[in-house]
Amino acid sequence: MSIKDNNQQRQFIIIGIFVFSAVVLLGRAVQLQLLSPTYRAKAEAITIEKNILYPSRGVVYDRNGRLMVYNNPMYDLMVTYRQVDPKMDTAKFCRLLGIDTATFMAHLNRNWKSGKFNKSVPFPFLTMITPEQYAKIQESLTEFPGFEPQIRNVRGYPQHNAGSVLGYLSEVSEKQLRDSVNLYESGDYVGKTGLERYYETTLRGQKGIEYILKDNLGRRVGKWKDGKLDSAAVQGSDLQSTIDLGLQGLAEKLLKNKIGAVVAIEPNTGEIMAMVTSPNFDPEQMVISKKRGEFIAALSNDSLKPLFDRCVSAEYPPGSIFKPMVAAIALQMGVWNGTNGVSCNGGYHYGNRTIKCHGPSPGNLSEAIEHSCNAYFCTIFRTIVDQYGYRTPNKGLDSLNEYLYRFGMGRPLGIDFPIEKDGLVPTSKMYAKANKRDGGIWYSGYIASNGIGQGENQLTTMQMANLAAIIANRGWYITPHLVRGYRTDKDLTHMRPIEKKFTTPHSTGVAPAHFDYIVNGMRRVILSGTGNRAEVNGIDICGKTGTVQNRHGEDSSVFIGFAPANNPKIAIAVYIENGGWGNDIAAPVTGLIVEQYLNGKIANSRQSLVERIQHSRLAYSAGKGYYVTRN
Repeated sequence: MSIKDNNQQRQFIIIGIFVFSAVVLLGRAVQLQLLSPTYRAKAEAITIEKNILYPSRGVVYDRNGRLMVYNNPMYDLMVTYRQVDPKMDTAKFCRLLGIDTATFMAHLNRNWKSGKFNKSVPFPFLTMITPEQYAKIQESLTEFPGFEPQIRNVRGYPQHNAGSVLGYLSEVSEKQLRDSVNLYESGDYVGKTGLERYYETTLRGQKGIEYILKDNLGRRVGKWKDGKLDSAAVQGSDLQSTIDLGLQGLAEKLLKNKIGAVVAIEPNTGEIMAMVTSPNFDPEQMVISKKRGEFIAALSNDSLKPLFDRCVSAEYPPGSIFKPMVAAIALQMGVWNGTNGVSCNGGYHYGNRTIKCHGPSPGNLSEAIEHSCNAYFCTIFRTIVDQYGYRTPNKGLDSLNEYLYRFGMGRPLGIDFPIEKDGLVPTSKMYAKANKRDGGIWYSGYIASNGIGQGENQLTTMQMANLAAIIANRGWYITPHLVRGYRTDKDLTHMRPIEKKFTTPHSTGVAPAHFDYIVNGMRRVILSGTGNRAEVNGIDICGKTGTVQNRHGEDSSVFIGFAPANNPKIAIAVYIENGGWGNDIAAPVTGLIVEQYLNGKIANSRQSLVERIQHSRLAYSAGKGYYVTRN
């Protein structure tokens, strides 16, 4: 082969290599730009803007249709970094928003390497700007390309009641973001406590999406694909709660400067008409704002724990309100008769121990309830526990506990509210473990105080109110709940029904006839017994007082009741720490709440009682001591 032919061959090879390389590069470019979903997505991220449309959160009404929670507009100012004009009038922009230049730069320049921000995708520049700030900046937005407002809603409260019941919103946590499967995005708000939390899926609604096409300079030119892929936001469902705002407001007023709780239930439906924990907080102060963090921090550091819900999370010794339940179970078991009497010589005596008592020897069960005789109910309790023999108390206690569980004790009732605690029903295994040194042997006399609601027994205030509802219904209850129904229109008469578990009756297994002795005794408590300060003229209130010692040395005042005696409309529990005897303050609080609900008002002659109770200071604060004012 000649040198000339050899050179031509080399030339063809080099040209072939260049052609082949060009074809490979062109093919790769086609694959990346036209076929690859990854690069196509990146390109679309630059040319297509995805806007989230936030739905209106469902509002909340009380049982009478009064608005409890509504929505207020809140604005976030979004920014797309690449669209910002470097020559914009930064000084004017900052002046309109009330920020300084340092804040402007800090909010505009983000950590681009973190993966959370993209210079071509809008991100929050300033959140929670006020309507006033929005009004100022809106007029001049055309001067500041790259900036755009995004509207969302925060909560508003026409009333200042039921803060703990309603709960509040908070920014979604990292865990919720991970667990939500793209349901939430960073910066979204979700229910943190109360009804807002329990009914989050009902209230939040469904986000919408809007796709906007942009030109090569990032300017909007119209809807992408004529809006065919857009979806409208769906408003959250409204709730009609079971709360009576008037009753709730009165109960909060009466518990002012006190530690404790009030729960009022409609017995035949299980609807919670008032649910008050004290100290409480004003829901308006929990509205999402720049100052809310300081307020929550102050509440969290308060020694009186206003964020702790004493209706469902505090577990209290019930005291003597426990006695009617023990008696009802004994009657059903057939180990006791309502006509039985017990001798009371100043208390119940067992060995060298005495559980003191202040009343006369009762001749029957109704009299024992009337005077709250400790000797009587310690005797009933031991009769139940020892029914299979003195040396086999475990079997008797286990039988008792099976009934207590059916009364809703020792486990959550399952209400539509978060953080509900179990309470405590002591078991035979617990006592066997406590007496391990004695071979696990124990006897009924060791735990006789359980029969009067002391010992290891613990109930939540919600369980106490439910006990009052059970007695009012003569042996059954419906799980207490806070919502009547859900709606998406403005007509409260057309609502989606609540869950079946909130309409299903639960039987305690105690026959209705056995409650006759108990209802009679609880009526006598008001007329001539330990709870006469709950009496209201014209209303047949039935009740039971309780007085519980606590570690501070001050008694806690307890009361459960219902009214009227026949066909009851309201059942209630009141628990006030450091309140003294049950008749000191819990009983009159009960009377006033029952009067307000059944009569629609409190008589003028009793307004002074409202004022005296309202201004009674019984709260204990570390470093301040007790403030005790008896009525």
